[in-house]
Amino acid sequence: MISHLTSLVKTTGFVYLTPGIIVMWIIGLTLIYLAIKKEYEPLLLLPIGFGILLANLPLSGLMTPGEGLLWKFYEYGIHWEIIPPIIFLGIGAFTDFGPLLANPRLIFLGAGAQAGVYLTFFTAHAMGFDIMEAATIGIIGGADGPTTIFLASKLAPQLLGACAVAAYSYMAMVPIIQPPIMRLMTTEAERKIRMTKGRKVSKQEKLLFPIVSTFLIILLVPASAPLISMLMLGNLFRESGVVERLKHAAQNELMNIVTIFLGVPIGATMNAEAFLQPKVVFIFVLGLCAFMISTATGILLAKLMNLFSSKKINPLLGAAGVSAVPMAARVVHKVGTEADKKNYLLMYAMGPNVAGVIGTVIAAGIFLTLLTS
Repeated sequence: MISHLTSLVKTTGFVYLTPGIIVMWIIGLTLIYLAIKKEYEPLLLLPIGFGILLANLPLSGLMTPGEGLLWKFYEYGIHWEIIPPIIFLGIGAFTDFGPLLANPRLIFLGAGAQAGVYLTFFTAHAMGFDIMEAATIGIIGGADGPTTIFLASKLAPQLLGACAVAAYSYMAMVPIIQPPIMRLMTTEAERKIRMTKGRKVSKQEKLLFPIVSTFLIILLVPASAPLISMLMLGNLFRESGVVERLKHAAQNELMNIVTIFLGVPIGATMNAEAFLQPKVVFIFVLGLCAFMISTATGILLAKLMNLFSSKKINPLLGAAGVSAVPMAARVVHKVGTEADKKNYLLMYAMGPNVAGVIGTVIAAGIFLTLLTS
């Protein structure tokens, strides 16, 4: 009788619990709490948090290679590079490139904000991460979750979970991280600068932009094709005005479905053995540094441009160059209205914000081209 009970107990997961597993449960529950209570990127942090719990339930077999349910989601959705491009299709269907076309010079702010990506890449490599891991960590500075996941799955899949959580965490904390940097690096007079109203953008320009951009960017950086092609196709759905059903599906049903199948398997890659390593702490610290540097360099570039321009740019717009759309643009507007309640910066901030999305994808494409060729 006792032997039967012993055998029965051994079939349960309780026997295999370790302190590391308990720690991962706490991390997963913390992400779920932040998603529900604080509403920090709930669409991703909630499924990621639950995925962490599932990955750390002994004997569940959900991540068993070739057999586990979540392993199949990961292998065919993320490792095969299917889900991140579909996410970009939805982003394109949501995005209005009009503010960027109305003020083309703002595209430089989106490019300038990528400095944090490259500086962190060199720093991470100097700290002992191999060159592919360093590139994956650096891309966190763009605050673009799908691009981070796309690059990590190709260059450093062992870091996928940590880098994804870091990227989405910092996206969620944009309202906390960016304002102190913005206030520190600008004067009140600079924050009060009112932007000159941009020209009216025609429908023809909005239609041509995704087509021309697809040609130019993919010809320049072919490795960016999976993300750029879907981003611009989604935008063409939006601007054409003749495929409302496709635009609606890309923005809603399709986006919601792939978000589920993105978040849960990412969380499931974070088992205790892989995640509770010293390098994971460095990933979060370096990712934070990358994000802060990207914010600062965007502001500095705006101030530099003002030295050579009669039409001044509000330096706060440089902070929107990180590709956390539209959160960064909203934060820029909020900080601007603190100095001048009538200074409406939101639409202007959307210019560098969407330019930052493109800039981060190009940065990822450059890393892929240089490191996998």
